[in-house]
Amino acid sequence: MTSEETRDGVSLTNLDQPLFDGAGATKRDLVDYLDAIGDRIIAELAGRPLSVVRVLRGQQPFMQKNLPKYTPSWVPSVSVWAEASKREIRYALCDDRRTLLWFGNQRAIEFHPTLSRADSVTHPTVLILDIDPPEGEDLAAGFGLAVAAAKLVRQALADAGLAGAVKTSGAKGLHVVVPLTTGQDVWDVAAATRALAVRAERLDPAVATTAFIREDRAGKVFLDSTRAGGATVVAAYSPRVRPGVPVSYPVGWDTLDDVAPRDFTIHTVPELIGAGDPWAEEMPAPQTLPADLVAEGHTIPVARVQAMHEGKRRARARRGESS
Repeated sequence: MTSEETRDGVSLTNLDQPLFDGAGATKRDLVDYLDAIGDRIIAELAGRPLSVVRVLRGQQPFMQKNLPKYTPSWVPSVSVWAEASKREIRYALCDDRRTLLWFGNQRAIEFHPTLSRADSVTHPTVLILDIDPPEGEDLAAGFGLAVAAAKLVRQALADAGLAGAVKTSGAKGLHVVVPLTTGQDVWDVAAATRALAVRAERLDPAVATTAFIREDRAGKVFLDSTRAGGATVVAAYSPRVRPGVPVSYPVGWDTLDDVAPRDFTIHTVPELIGAGDPWAEEMPAPQTLPADLVAEGHTIPVARVQAMHEGKRRARARRGESS
């Protein structure tokens, strides 16, 4: 076996190199994994502006949004105006096996698509709540708390007449995803996300919190409602830059108590998934957000903005105390 080969016209090089410290995997393992589950992850990426996390030899991981100048002409792309940086960013569109393999050869490990498609950037196709366990817990205990919080989110969805699917984040937490019917406004989706987080928190405030400032969470699970607007989320089946190279993997609600994040890695998932697509199988039909949920959400401050103002207020208070 050589360290170089060609697949679908893509030259693959240095395949026997380790992915990163602690990965327990080589670049070949990454490419083989992406090739094995290609149709399933491409279904999540196709038509969506894509950011990737790459790990080059001897360097720290970095997120790449803008395609490099040496990108082959056959890699599909789309230019999107970035308001924050006041410039256009040329994103990849990973629509086919050839592009996916090229990214694997570029040592792209994490795949983060936008919540909207490139042809309709102001209309998300999914609503996402990111469930983040408290810091300081070991992986098993933290994940158990995330599972408890995910069940609160599921109940809040059911109370609103909605349903979602759940997957591991590939790190410590979970993502609950609600597919949406076409044409729903990005600001309304963001508002509904905030309202769902608040409703889930109300169901058991001893378990879950919407507090954006870490010091205010008091050991509770954070229900992150900020995955909205122009945000991205790691795709189902995407590997993560973590020890053992875990994968963001779909989990049935009825089996959530029986799994652990480390069950799903680039080594185990191809056999687990077989010829199926559990994410597609678990996903409910697209839904329209209830008007009362959207209206409630528009009364809830945007978490980052609220946290910024609160941070400034606390800083002024500390300066006043010190003087």
